Amino acid sequence: MSALFDAPGPRARRRVRWLTAISILLTLTLLVLAYAQFYRSGQLAPSKWAEFRTSSSWSYLLSALGNTALAALGAAVIALPLGLFLALGRLSKAKFLRWPCTAVIEFLRAVPLLLIIYIFMSGLPNYGVNPDVFWKLVIPIGICSGATIAEVFRAGVLALPKGQNEAAIALGLSKAQALRIIVLPQAVRIVLPALIAQVVILLKDTTLGYVVSYGELQQASSVLVASTGHLVQTYLIVTVIYIGLNILISQAASAIDRRLSRRRAGNRSLTTEAMT
Repeated sequence: MSALFDAPGPRARRRVRWLTAISILLTLTLLVLAYAQFYRSGQLAPSKWAEFRTSSSWSYLLSALGNTALAALGAAVIALPLGLFLALGRLSKAKFLRWPCTAVIEFLRAVPLLLIIYIFMSGLPNYGVNPDVFWKLVIPIGICSGATIAEVFRAGVLALPKGQNEAAIALGLSKAQALRIIVLPQAVRIVLPALIAQVVILLKDTTLGYVVSYGELQQASSVLVASTGHLVQTYLIVTVIYIGLNILISQAASAIDRRLSRRRAGNRSLTTEAMT
C-alpha cells in the first residue's frame, strides 16, 4: 500500500524497468562525455588537485560538512514534530484547529524558502528579533519542511483503511489512544520512503546557508574556489560528498524499515501462537 500512488501492474513495472535502464544508460553516457571533456581540457591533471592532497583543505571541508549535518539535524528536529502537529490539526474535525493548520500549511508551501530566510536575516532584526546565524538558516528550513512533512503524514493517515480506527475504538480504546497506538505507527510505515526523500531535500536546503554566511559545505566550497581558482575539482569533490550523504541516509532508512518489518512479523507470530 502506498499513500502517494497505486501499486503498478505488470505492464507498468515493465515500463518502469525499461525507463530505468534507459536513464542509467544516458547517465553513464553523459558521465563518459564529461570525463572526456575534462581530460581534454586538462582539468584532471595532477597539478589541479594539489590542494586536495593536503590535510588543511580536507579539514576545512570536513568542518563545513559537520556544520551541514548540524544544520540538517536542527531543521529535522523542528520539521518532524511541527509536521506531525500540523497534520493532526488539519485532520481534526474541530474547525478552530483545522482551518488555522490548513492555512499555515498552504502558506508555508506556497512561499519560497529563500524568502523566509531573508525575513529572518533582514526583516526580523528590525523588530528586535535577531537570532544567531545558525538559527536564521535552520528555523526557516525547519518550518518550510514541516509544512511538506505535514502533508506526508496526512497522506499516510488517510491511506489507512477506516476499519483500523473503528476496530481500535470497538476494543475500548479512546480516539487519542487509537491514533497513537494503531493509526500513527502504520501511517509512518507507509510514508517512510517519502519522509526519507524529504530528509534528503532538507539536507540540500542547507546549501542556502550562503545567504546568512553560515559555514556549511556549499559555502566552504565557494571559499575554496575563490582562493584556489579550481572550480571543477572543488565542486566535483563536494558533489561526491553530497551523493555519499544521500546514500547513507537512504541506507539507514532501509535498515530501519527492515527492522520494523521484522518486529511486526514477530508480533504477528506471537499473536497467532497466543490465539492457537
